[in-house]
Amino acid sequence: MKSILKIGNAQAFWGDSGDAPAKLLEMQPDLDYLTLDYLSEVSLSIMAVQRSKDPSMGYARDFVEVVKSLIPHWQKGSKVKIISNAGGLDPMRCALACAEVLRQNGCPPKCIGILSGDNVLDLIKNNPSNTIYANLESGQLITDILADLCTANAYLGSHGIVEAIHAGADIIITGRIADPSMVVAPCAAHFCWKWTDFDQVAQATVAGHLIECGTQVTGGISDRWMEISDVSGIGFPFIEMHQDGNFIITKPQNTGGMVTLETVKEQLLYEIGDPDAYLSPDITLSMLALSLKSVGKDRVEVTGAKGRPAPDAYKVSATYTDGFKAEGMLTIYGRQAKAKAKKCGEVILERVGKCGYQLERSYTEYLGTGDTVPGVWSNEEAHECLLRIGVADHRKEALECFSRQIAPMVTSGPPGTTGYTTGRPRIRPVFGYWPCLIERAKVNFKVDLIEVKE
Repeated sequence: MKSILKIGNAQAFWGDSGDAPAKLLEMQPDLDYLTLDYLSEVSLSIMAVQRSKDPSMGYARDFVEVVKSLIPHWQKGSKVKIISNAGGLDPMRCALACAEVLRQNGCPPKCIGILSGDNVLDLIKNNPSNTIYANLESGQLITDILADLCTANAYLGSHGIVEAIHAGADIIITGRIADPSMVVAPCAAHFCWKWTDFDQVAQATVAGHLIECGTQVTGGISDRWMEISDVSGIGFPFIEMHQDGNFIITKPQNTGGMVTLETVKEQLLYEIGDPDAYLSPDITLSMLALSLKSVGKDRVEVTGAKGRPAPDAYKVSATYTDGFKAEGMLTIYGRQAKAKAKKCGEVILERVGKCGYQLERSYTEYLGTGDTVPGVWSNEEAHECLLRIGVADHRKEALECFSRQIAPMVTSGPPGTTGYTTGRPRIRPVFGYWPCLIERAKVNFKVDLIEVKE
């Protein structure tokens, strides 16, 4: 057994750099595992839209091309294993597409593991009055949107991935899973940790949290971003995990960006609530005793995480159909740009109203004058302003009416109106996001294997 396990991440979200995984492996060929994170909270909603148009498209199709790009490394003898949640709403179909591309391009034999069981839609629909399904943000009962509910996926933990690793899987494709679990699993499998080894599992959870957003921990969106060398070649991160759970976070040599105490701390605090109770399916993590130490250029050691038993419930990411939306934009320039843009937006919505439609939701922004972060900064005297109007309604015809009101402002609006070059706003379906919980005991995962021969 290797004393140090090296795990990298080269995909932070669906839409991240498609060539990053192959580049990371080229620069760091001794990686044992490569994790690829495709799912944010909005991703399953996008996949739901995609699948509503084509039932076969409920996964991140980009992942298949990424797998193809890694074949040359496997042909040269690389032993790296891949773990990804790119399966989205349909891990099996994603796996079958990957198997086909592996066969077609002469990849050495590979075993694909498919983790399913996160789909809990039927469980919720069979007992919608259960108050645990109430919206975590608003408290609204799920019965209010039950007829429109179309997906519900629990955030599974690392247990199923560990099972797939022990079964010999080289590529593991999951649906909805907690992001850090993609790192916890190979660590637990490799070092034979027990699930009661709370502090080791907690350390691996911290490691997964630090690299799940890719280059954010190597300087991306850092307060010191302007000081970073070679931003265009910023390196993706990897960790060096030890048996006791202590690890070093770093990046390949001769890549851009930086791994410093500052960048690691920034990512450590990203999207966490209570630092004494960071909840995951694998552990309840306390970060209060964490210690970070610089141990070389672009090398930070992390120790001190403490763990307690995992919660009794899984978080669920559900989506429901919520009507339609459209966005229109115009550029206003010259004196009183913001005032003219504000009046222009009022006129557009007023004209929609005169056609008989009071839109359910609308939001108008005057970008360039401080509206990106309202209340923080304002420039009422700006000489240039981008007017953006977003609207939503369950009546598609109402949005069709809105879409016809943008272009006329070029000639009937204020002086200095321009920027209408992309045609009428496109009307798109809205899939709302519904976060809730589900009892852990009700959810069962399943691991399937596909053997891919040459």
